[in-house]
Amino acid sequence: MTTLTLVLVIAGAAALLVAGGLAGLLRGGRSRRTTSLEPPATATGVRTAPAGAPTASDIEVPVTEAPALDRPEPVSGRLARLRSRLGRSQGSLGQGLLSLLSRDRIDEATWDEIEDVLLGADVGVGPSRELVDRLRTRVKAMGSGSPDEVRALLRDELLALVGTDVDRSLRTRREGGPAVVLVVGVNGTGKTTTVGKLARVLVAEGGTVLLGAADTYRAAAADQLQTWGERVGAPTVRGPEAGDPASVAFDAVRQAIDGGYDTVLLDTAGRLQNKVGLMDELGKVKRVVERHGPVDEVLLVLDATTGQNGLVQARVFGEVVAVTGIVLTKLDGTAKGGIVVAVQRELGVPVKLVGLGEGPDDLAPFEPTAFVDAIIDG
Repeated sequence: MTTLTLVLVIAGAAALLVAGGLAGLLRGGRSRRTTSLEPPATATGVRTAPAGAPTASDIEVPVTEAPALDRPEPVSGRLARLRSRLGRSQGSLGQGLLSLLSRDRIDEATWDEIEDVLLGADVGVGPSRELVDRLRTRVKAMGSGSPDEVRALLRDELLALVGTDVDRSLRTRREGGPAVVLVVGVNGTGKTTTVGKLARVLVAEGGTVLLGAADTYRAAAADQLQTWGERVGAPTVRGPEAGDPASVAFDAVRQAIDGGYDTVLLDTAGRLQNKVGLMDELGKVKRVVERHGPVDEVLLVLDATTGQNGLVQARVFGEVVAVTGIVLTKLDGTAKGGIVVAVQRELGVPVKLVGLGEGPDDLAPFEPTAFVDAIIDG
């Protein structure tokens, strides 16, 4: 072997040794970087967290509690409990009549005054004349009576005028599906509030309720209705602002059927200034809802303080939907009790509910006896 060949062999061996050493260093570096970032594997192959690291059981997850639901007051006897409010607003009617009927001598002028008192209380011309005629007959037969006898006579005649033999029950339960209650009325009468309070009445009686915000032209109305529902656990079905009210009503009834609810309450629009459009819309809502089944109640909400204007509203709505009951709101204010008689005569349907305040449970089933006693006794 020549000297040159020996040099080449030695140089090649040195190159191989250097290359091998560098490769080992690279592998070792990669291995060290990998193991320093990952926890060591156990015998089972599951990697464990470093000592002292928090575990899932050590981490506290905040729990959001559902808001507490309201417990509505019992419905039975509400009107009697609210009688003092009713008496303050309606007592002048009864006291005025008692004062006139208790005179030693009741002449023609006195009877005219009695009729004026009735007309001033919004009883209406026809009912006022009927009551005066009946009082004339009974007073003539009784002669001069004691204050108690006069009071009993007036009480009997007012009860007859208001009506004690009328079915004032609410059809809010139905076999085989949810009862559908359509609530109509002019904006400003307290219609949406009445729907919310009625939901509380039904919940207090142990029922399950779903609300339908079919007044899609007022976003505030849908928000208000949803707030009422949330207080008692009643969900609200609503649609886009200015959407189709009939579609919302249809979806609400469908969801009430699917969810097994007892009652679905439908709030509707009340833009009376657009009479034709409003009436067409209400008619469509009713027709669409009836694809699921009959509408069980149509409640017309009237502001009792509007007096004879309320009768005009009643006529308008009565032309389109078959109203089955009347809700008189604000009867504790400046309202005159005669509106109860007048609106019943106008539509031929009974007053079923009355609002006697702004509290959440100030909506009460109408009870003729308690109403007349409040008028007379004040």
